[in-house]
Amino acid sequence: MNVLIVRPDGIGDVILSIPVATELRRLVPGSTIGFLTSPTAAPLLDHHPDVDYVRTMRWTDSLRTLCAVFRDGVDAALFLKPFRRLMWAAFLARVPIRVATGFRWYSLLANRRMYEHRSEFLKHESEYNVEMLRGLGLHPQTGSRPTLVVSEEERRGGEQRWEAMPGPRVVVHPGGHSARRWRPGHFRDLAVELARQGFGVVLTGSEKERSEFEREALSGSPLPVEISNLMGRLSVRELMAVIANADVVVSGATGPAHMAAALGTAVVSLFDPRRNNLPTRWRPLGAGLLLRPDVPTCEKCIGEVCPFWDCLDRLTVGHVAAAVRQAVKDPSPLTVIHI
Repeated sequence: MNVLIVRPDGIGDVILSIPVATELRRLVPGSTIGFLTSPTAAPLLDHHPDVDYVRTMRWTDSLRTLCAVFRDGVDAALFLKPFRRLMWAAFLARVPIRVATGFRWYSLLANRRMYEHRSEFLKHESEYNVEMLRGLGLHPQTGSRPTLVVSEEERRGGEQRWEAMPGPRVVVHPGGHSARRWRPGHFRDLAVELARQGFGVVLTGSEKERSEFEREALSGSPLPVEISNLMGRLSVRELMAVIANADVVVSGATGPAHMAAALGTAVVSLFDPRRNNLPTRWRPLGAGLLLRPDVPTCEKCIGEVCPFWDCLDRLTVGHVAAAVRQAVKDPSPLTVIHI
């Protein structure tokens, strides 16, 4: 059986889909397992023993191009999230087995439909993903954590990025796409404080995040020379290698937190109180601490009219620095802390 796992969105989403491939490999050892994902996330899957091939797509691709993605021997398409245009392409490509959730009108394009509301937030996203294998007539086990693979050559390259820096090593990642984020100035002050305490500190992020960080946090106050600013300078694979050589990664509820967990590096992750960001469903599956402001859970961020608009400001630089020290000292399974 040639199974194409479809998850063409964010880095964290793709990482939390990897256990599907791992469980499928266990249940059907002779299967061929592919991923359909975005060009940005595709490099995550390089060298992974449970992924035989990777195909990529862009949302600007024509329907003809998308149909071609589902041909060449694909026996089953497993839609971990139902994307209407991709489901239509798989239907037109006559993929024999098309598994998706059954709650949308275009679920009719699938011929194996699963009925479980993820919006109830009863399980972790990776568990929801793995249970989609039931659509193939399988009986999967949940609970395995995703893993990423870094080659020895890549690991050596990542080690060189830390050359001459003291330990323990901390990656500080100020970026992300969530509605609420810790202020860039807080991330700057954290990096400075950790460097003052003797940690090796590397800043990471995209070129866009670098521009935003420099505009909002570095205006007139350059970083100390002890901090290495690699924002906008790393590919996805290079970022993985830097994280694999770190002791702790500090970030919001974003892809690099899941990347760190999948590479065996402890995380200190800052989550906002929105319901669709609950740790039950979205926590990194690794070691470290998850910090969440001790305010009521909200359905969505309504801005400054909210009486708890300052929710993430309750997480101070001191709180996060203390969490980093604790994660270095005792990298035990992730603990959620409300502050």
